[in-house]
Amino acid sequence: MRTLRYGPRQVPTVNGIAATAAFVVGGILIVSSSYIHFHLWQKLGYRNIPTIGPLFLAQSIAGLLLGLVVMAVRSVWVAILGVGFAASTMAGFLVSEQHGLFGFKDAWSSPFAHEAFALEVATIGVLVIAGALCLIGSAPPSDHSGGTKLRADPQWGR
Repeated sequence: MRTLRYGPRQVPTVNGIAATAAFVVGGILIVSSSYIHFHLWQKLGYRNIPTIGPLFLAQSIAGLLLGLVVMAVRSVWVAILGVGFAASTMAGFLVSEQHGLFGFKDAWSSPFAHEAFALEVATIGVLVIAGALCLIGSAPPSDHSGGTKLRADPQWGR
């Protein structure tokens, strides 16, 4: 669980700078996707679609907040949250496009469908890289004794 808190500060300088840049780009991508959803809700009538309208508004608010958190916190756990958010947004669109969702069927020809989907794919890629950069080169926790720390095994009384 400690590795979920790893961020750019726990890795060598080059990886840390690259990870920081990836977190900032990932956050911007999430905010951009949330803006598209807000625009669709506010200007293009999605607010009038039962259930889907409130979900678009919720996605836009949650995306704005999460994008800011990704840029501010910059750690593996927020990268995982961002990837999950982007993947669930993509899944919602694909289910709506293929089968319909809450009585609404979306389409690839809908305004900004391709752009939003591309942003979600890019978000996943960038945040996977950000998280990987935080994990690669991170030193495992040390007991500072210079040797390997053995844990006691309660079953064998050691």
